[in-house]
Amino acid sequence: MAKNVVVIGTQWGDEGKGKIVDWLTDHASAVVRFQGGHNAGHTLVIGQKEQRKEYKLNLIPSGIVRENVECFIGNGVVLDIRHLMNEIAILEKDGIKVKERLSISPGCPLILDFHVRLDQAREAKKNASQKIGTTGKGIGPAYEDKVARRSVRVYELLDLKSLKPKIVELLDYHNFVLSNYLEADPIKFEELWQSIEIQASFIRPLIKDISARIYQLNSLGKSVLFEGAQGSLLDIDHGTYPYVTSSNCVAGQASSGAGVGPNLLHYILGITKAYTTRVGGGPFPSELDIDDESSPGYQMSTKGREFGTVTQRKRRCGWFDAAALKRSAMINGLSALCITKLDVLDGIENLKICVGYHINGERHDLLPLGADQVAHCQPILEDMPGWQESTFGVNDWNALPKNAQNYLLKLEELCGVPLHIISTGPERDETILLHHPFSKD
Repeated sequence: MAKNVVVIGTQWGDEGKGKIVDWLTDHASAVVRFQGGHNAGHTLVIGQKEQRKEYKLNLIPSGIVRENVECFIGNGVVLDIRHLMNEIAILEKDGIKVKERLSISPGCPLILDFHVRLDQAREAKKNASQKIGTTGKGIGPAYEDKVARRSVRVYELLDLKSLKPKIVELLDYHNFVLSNYLEADPIKFEELWQSIEIQASFIRPLIKDISARIYQLNSLGKSVLFEGAQGSLLDIDHGTYPYVTSSNCVAGQASSGAGVGPNLLHYILGITKAYTTRVGGGPFPSELDIDDESSPGYQMSTKGREFGTVTQRKRRCGWFDAAALKRSAMINGLSALCITKLDVLDGIENLKICVGYHINGERHDLLPLGADQVAHCQPILEDMPGWQESTFGVNDWNALPKNAQNYLLKLEELCGVPLHIISTGPERDETILLHHPFSKD
């Protein structure tokens, strides 16, 4: 029987999922993106030294850089076809054959011009304390239309004659909000429709029943890798609401976002940094100062190159939050952990781990739900001795400094999830494997 693996972010995103998906794709026949949009960013580093190449992907699954691997965009993704076209063009310019291996679910809702303008106009109208930190890519408004049952799905591009009246009605609705409430410029129908016609022509050859294909692959004994975007603490239901993304980022979404039953999700790998980061607004209990050069947060920010792949905003940095990880382990049903960026902590003499919080004088060992409660969390920090040796590029557990081993084992103990993989650098071979996710035992 084929074994399928779900790769999920367990913090506030940016955990290094792209490299791990690429690394695991050696054992998969297909990779599926099942939620989010092009607000997610995956950075892949391929090749050695002079031949080293970096790819920044937003929509296309990270497995695309592996030959003979099928890549699917599932119905849980909101799709900006224009961005997809640009991403494909960049990859194909480098000789990567994308269109012959990429398939799009007919159920994907589209991101259209008015979604982007709504997203940006709303954020611009808020005062500083109200800003969510959205990327302004139209993701939220597109998901709103989906839930309101008025979105345009990919399959509707197969019949433009029937679609046109719907676009007229939808544009009229959104233009009213843009002009009368947000005081922004409306979208012109002629320009929008011309863009839709181009998008329809491009996407038609890529449309495929993703759900049926995944079941077919499994019946042939082929394994599938499900790739999540963002992180579990940004989940619309389980994250620090309202400072969250607009989709479900947890492992269970792989089922509905790809159109398969949960019985096909055999192993859930949670990706987490050896410290914690966050982009945009929202509470962050273990946060450190990233501008003070004497702060460990400064080293995390600079050595870890903590800038958003999509926005280039500085990521906020802080100590590893084990209480938050325990929440992620619960809501995802994690099978194991992969810890990334261990090398960023090299040289920090005294490390700390957030093991819980004080909220109004009471101790809590689990991250509460909702931003209001999290904002009242005072971190309880446990000290751990650091190490001075370099862990960069180490690919053998026994070659790690003893204090680094102790730190990792402590994280495993606190989170209650076995540690199977450690990433010590951006390249494929800079990885310590303790247990392979695709092994049958």
